[in-house]
Amino acid sequence: MVQGDILLKPGTLWTSVKERTEYALKCGALLSIATDFEFVEQAGVSFLVRILSNLTRKDAAKKEQQQTIGTAKEFNPFLPYEQDLFVADISDTHVCILNKFNVVDHHLLIITRAFEEQESLLTPEDFAALLACLADFDGLAFYNGGKSAGASQRHKHLQIVPLPLVNSGVQIPIEPLLAAAEFQGAVATIPQLPFVNAFATLDPEWVKSPLTTAGKISELYRSLLNSVGIDAVDGNRQSGAYNLLATREWMLIVPRSQEHFQSISVNSLGLAGALLVRNEQEMQFLKATGPMNILKQIAVSK
Repeated sequence: MVQGDILLKPGTLWTSVKERTEYALKCGALLSIATDFEFVEQAGVSFLVRILSNLTRKDAAKKEQQQTIGTAKEFNPFLPYEQDLFVADISDTHVCILNKFNVVDHHLLIITRAFEEQESLLTPEDFAALLACLADFDGLAFYNGGKSAGASQRHKHLQIVPLPLVNSGVQIPIEPLLAAAEFQGAVATIPQLPFVNAFATLDPEWVKSPLTTAGKISELYRSLLNSVGIDAVDGNRQSGAYNLLATREWMLIVPRSQEHFQSISVNSLGLAGALLVRNEQEMQFLKATGPMNILKQIAVSK
């Protein structure tokens, strides 16, 4: 049973995201990081690989933040969150804000009002908030379940970036592989992904009634986790790291073995086929190694 109410007014989120983005850029709260990009082909996927063109702003802001708060390990940028990045109240349990150091325009964070660990399993309340956002924000939602999955903050937060990720005929680079999903009941695997994964289709109508349908998607999420060997321990804590990707129409879970391969860090967007490198040396390493081979190394081998 979902606790609380949905506070987000239908049909308002996307407008609010654009308006707050414009405001936050003008006042300096939003520190967008410029990138160039290339497409790198492997295993039937045209991977979108962004290369950071300038990290100076992010590094300078982090240094200033550290000087302000000291080196306290428990610092939480979401409690309180930066008011200039606030977009909307979603529910009694969640709000949404802009990602301060965004690489993708209109990158949205869905955060819990009260502190919850990023390594705790998602709840029906998390999914109700996510569905309410996806109703008006046609995007790719993702969750980095733990530090080994690319999570940079301990405070629980889901994320959404707008679709399409690429202007190449597909909305998401790995989309061509999803059509080959092999189902056993409601849970499927994507055979062309050379690592453990679990896939399911969703009813696009679920976004219209988030409080009613959150329980359904939550149950499906637990089934996907179970199929890849991830369980709840110590109450609601996950037994292993994983990445979650979801749209209005499907959900994919990939368990993780490590955060990096060599110097390249991979989060959920990497599993969608959108990787990020910090410099030209990493780009050349990625090309020589192959992006799918990198994903195989940071995931769990079949």
